[in-house]
Amino acid sequence: MANQCYTVTPHPIETLLTWEKSKEIAIPEIQRPFVWKAVDVRDLLDSLLRGYPIGQLIIYRNPTVKLKDGTSAFGKRILIDGQQRMAALKASLLGDEVLTEDYEKVHIRIAFHPQQNIFEVSNPAIRKDVTWLPDITQMFKPDASLYQIVENYCSKNPGVNKEEIFQSFEKLLRIVNNQVSVIELDPELTIETVTSIFLRVNRSGVTLDQADFAMAKIASSEQYDGANLRKAIDYFCHLAKAPEFYAKIKQNDEDFANTEFFSKMSWMKDERDDIYDPGYTDMLRVAFTSEFRRGRLADLVALLSGRNFETRQYEEAIAAESFARLKKGVLNFINETDFKRFVMIIRSAGFVNSSMIGSQNVINFAYILYLLLRVQGKSGGSIENLVRRWFALSVLTGRYSGSPETAYDYDVRQMQEQGVDKFIAATIAGTMSNTYWDVQLPQQMITSSANSPYWLIFQAAQIKMNDKAFLSRDITVQDLILNRGDAHHIFPKDQLKQQGLRRARYNQIGNYAWMQTEINIAIGAKAPSVYFKELLAQCNGGKKKFGNITDLKDLKDNLQANCIPPAMLDEPKDDYDSFLEERRKLMAKKVKEYFELL
Repeated sequence: MANQCYTVTPHPIETLLTWEKSKEIAIPEIQRPFVWKAVDVRDLLDSLLRGYPIGQLIIYRNPTVKLKDGTSAFGKRILIDGQQRMAALKASLLGDEVLTEDYEKVHIRIAFHPQQNIFEVSNPAIRKDVTWLPDITQMFKPDASLYQIVENYCSKNPGVNKEEIFQSFEKLLRIVNNQVSVIELDPELTIETVTSIFLRVNRSGVTLDQADFAMAKIASSEQYDGANLRKAIDYFCHLAKAPEFYAKIKQNDEDFANTEFFSKMSWMKDERDDIYDPGYTDMLRVAFTSEFRRGRLADLVALLSGRNFETRQYEEAIAAESFARLKKGVLNFINETDFKRFVMIIRSAGFVNSSMIGSQNVINFAYILYLLLRVQGKSGGSIENLVRRWFALSVLTGRYSGSPETAYDYDVRQMQEQGVDKFIAATIAGTMSNTYWDVQLPQQMITSSANSPYWLIFQAAQIKMNDKAFLSRDITVQDLILNRGDAHHIFPKDQLKQQGLRRARYNQIGNYAWMQTEINIAIGAKAPSVYFKELLAQCNGGKKKFGNITDLKDLKDNLQANCIPPAMLDEPKDDYDSFLEERRKLMAKKVKEYFELL
């Protein structure tokens, strides 16, 4: 029988809170910020009040483990599993602040209704309602008087049974006597083993993927400065979404502020572009795949552990090399010149707004490709051309929508073996045949999803070709997208609804066009056969009703740019199905012309 590497001891919650007050409980670097919602805290307290079990805590004593604040864990109980529950107890019973995923410190106030014996998240309405105790932390303060709390409550609620209120509050106080099983790991275990235990335990709890495993593995390495490497990934991703967070890092994490990582990402404090806002999984994928030429993050965890894939042994030299290479990949990722140039390339492909980036996996691999080409010393023009075309192809074909890791691994290996240029050319030739453009793509455009890749790529095509919006003389599609305009229906929605068509039919992307709101309002519920005749009249000296186009050639050019079938102007009819079929063909043709421009 294997030796048991842990002991199990039940402890009352009051003891755990005492450990917390005396700062005996510590949070290691492998743990996460507080991710529970306030209602989760409420439900935890409800379980305690009902006498239900709330799970177990796992602690570990080892003076060499680095904590969240960078200090040593000497003499402390390191909380390996149960951070969310412990933080919830601290917040709700002691009034401590919690650090959210956005790195903000917040209070979580839980209210208690002694007449109904229920908890609720405190809010302004509850705080005004005298039947509630708006914040239960006042019950657990060292100088709290149960007698006085009951007296105050009863004075505000005349007619209540004082004895029942006393019993209800007393029952609330007794939740700190509830027992929690505390598993203490053998102090001789290595932090790598403890990390492994943490990951195994959490497989059945909060879903952890390979990126989480990799982040835990990175953070557990003191020898290779894993804590700062992990922080570099976390902090950069947070700065991408909230540049103002830069000042908080500088103020609250002085040690990290003195690292190479922080100086390399300092440019993010002034960056407001949101085309590419990576999460830590995205950043890990790009840094790993571009540097190691592998696509599966499970391989990263193995390499950081020192695994030799040929001998199946673990070697310290491989771990050292892998940490060095990952660091290089991360520094390449956050390089200001490369990051900004890559985003510029995506913009030059017509994707000018974050709402047009339908797949994070697609843009991740585009950045991987960019970094690979940079290492190969390709010319700037060649890099731009290859990245744009591969990005557009990936969007159109949903190349990374199924199993992205498998696709990443295959593509990066083929690019290494065949050469990037040859592999991309062969893939385009095998995918973008005349049959694809003439038959397959128009069929794929039979969709009502505004997030479909075909609608996104059509918009990119219009932007790339500097098209004017539908019936606009001066306003472009790009103008409307960047100013949060709207795509409207060419065949008015209300008219189609009156014909009995359902949402999936009248919201076809073939019925969408970017249009100024005032033009859409002017069209209203008019049938195309009506307002297209009025457009013709407008271009023949008639009253201006729809925008400022008054020249027939300008009108025809505008309709062509928006892929409106010519028959709609020559013989305006209200045949919706024929219109959709013809317009989808024209849209596909435009996308083909766009792709060839890239």
